[in-house]
Amino acid sequence: MTASFSSRKAPPYRSESPFSSRCFVGILLVALLLLLPISSDACGEPPRFETMQLRDVPKPSYSPGESIHYECRPGYQPKRPPLPTSAVCQDDNMWSVLQEACTRKQCPNLGDPANGQIKYPNGSILFGSQAHYVCNDGYFLIGPSILYCDISESTVSWSDNPPICEKILCKPPEKILNGKYTNNHKDIFEYSEVVTYSCDASNGTDPYSLVGESKLVCIGKDKWSSDPPQCKVVKCVYPYVENGMIVSGRGPKFYYKAMVVYRCNEGFKLNGSNKIVCSANSTWEPEIPTCIKDSKPTTHPTTTLGSSRPGYPSPSDETPPKDAESLGAGIIVAIVIGALFGVGVVVCSICFCFGKKKKGKEGIATYSAYQDKATTPAE
Repeated sequence: MTASFSSRKAPPYRSESPFSSRCFVGILLVALLLLLPISSDACGEPPRFETMQLRDVPKPSYSPGESIHYECRPGYQPKRPPLPTSAVCQDDNMWSVLQEACTRKQCPNLGDPANGQIKYPNGSILFGSQAHYVCNDGYFLIGPSILYCDISESTVSWSDNPPICEKILCKPPEKILNGKYTNNHKDIFEYSEVVTYSCDASNGTDPYSLVGESKLVCIGKDKWSSDPPQCKVVKCVYPYVENGMIVSGRGPKFYYKAMVVYRCNEGFKLNGSNKIVCSANSTWEPEIPTCIKDSKPTTHPTTTLGSSRPGYPSPSDETPPKDAESLGAGIIVAIVIGALFGVGVVVCSICFCFGKKKKGKEGIATYSAYQDKATTPAE
């Protein structure tokens, strides 16, 4: 028995890659270590407070055991009883708990002004508050209407001096041409005092009309409720309307604020407003209307026998209308009689045809019997 041996080839040599699996694992561990938070035996930035600030310049970090000290911000003062104002960096790298130890300062008390009052929107006079001043009726404010409790050096105070409330007075109103006002001898008018204007008598045929407000009221310092009125002649033309008539406001002359109401004659309709007023510039407002022919005239029945309205036929021209109820009853009776007559005609026709047919049948039967008897031999 002969043994045969086959030659085996050695596997090809593979050069090891620079990024082998071991190397990759090592790089991954290094990256994870870099991503882990770096522990530090130090406290971070000191805590912040609304009413307190650090006495010294803050540092980026503090070692355990170090302390920081606070003081009140401007506009604030220590609370009573006093609270701690220092914090310590602890071994766990956390600052010790610290509360707000300061409170707002208070501005000086403000007394109500003479003839006025103060309103506090915040309900207090502490730092940051406001004071609103309001004068009583008949007085006006001189000075700022709002004061602010603000910082003043090392303390707090109001932003301005308190205002005052002064009595409202008015200078005399303007004089007008062809007119006057009451109490025109006075140099000063008090708050809510009233003056009344009136017009003088005219030298011509037409009187003066008072155009504007006749009464003015002192409502503010040298301020009246409206401008003074005017006294002048205001006269509008006669408001004639063809095919129409004036039903209200008729007169020989038409002065300021005169009102006229119109109505058109029969067969015409109004184009425009039926009510117009004489305005201050001597024109009618709105403009005078017109009466135009009505395209759809309304018919009117004759009022009395032998007489009719113009444009309509007289009783002699047409037959007097019959009584509608009698005419309607006659028509109904005629319809009923006609219907009964028609039904009778139809019934008679049917009976006649039926009888004729029956008689014909009987004749035919008799004739047939006669024929049969004639053809039968005698016995």
